[in-house]
Amino acid sequence: MAEDAQYYYGVGRRKESVVTARIYADSGRQAAVTVNDKPLEEYFLSPEQQRRAKAPLRLLDKDNQYRITLHARGGGLSGQADAALLAIANALVAMDPQLRATLKRAGYIKRDARVKERKKYGLKRARKAPQYTKR
Repeated sequence: MAEDAQYYYGVGRRKESVVTARIYADSGRQAAVTVNDKPLEEYFLSPEQQRRAKAPLRLLDKDNQYRITLHARGGGLSGQADAALLAIANALVAMDPQLRATLKRAGYIKRDARVKERKKYGLKRARKAPQYTKR
């Protein structure tokens, strides 16, 4: 699908998920949020994930003003929803740098760096050791 319209770009990451966001400046087409060519409500079935992904737009009262396309890959739906939040926030800052202070105060600009800890040898999981037996 070839898009010639002017857009603002943002990327968001969380756990293993990477989401890229494009906010289109054209007002010709209907305002909506799509994820991997599906409507947001169809991709994120959980209302909490939908709320989380659209949080920066709700904070700025720009819920139905822009056409946003998200491309999500990797991880699970929860990580993708949080990555979408960061991607949309970064794209909004690229569009209007004065929004940065508001989004930063709400905590939407900072990347959540927590990832799954690797399994260590001799252990069952990252930290769980086999049961100790004295005899």
